[in-house]
Amino acid sequence: MVYETIAFVLFALVTVGCSLGVVLMQDVWHSALLLGGALLSVAVHYVMLQAEFLAVMQILVYVGGVLILVTFAVMLTRTQPEGSNI
Repeated sequence: MVYETIAFVLFALVTVGCSLGVVLMQDVWHSALLLGGALLSVAVHYVMLQAEFLAVMQILVYVGGVLILVTFAVMLTRTQPEGSNI
């Protein structure tokens, strides 16, 4: 019981930290990566609640679909900084 509580608190802190990072980060790429961390952490919460189907759907739909879509959008719309020759 004590280990479950410690794991819950640890992943709750990861979820809140990643969520705050998504909002406060100025770089869109890092914000998208932190969104992935928050979504994976929510999937871990589902596993801890013994809702394995919801955890798998969280990973497949949100991490596998939505986050990849956001990542592609960030990569395709990113502009080059001024003075860059690349």
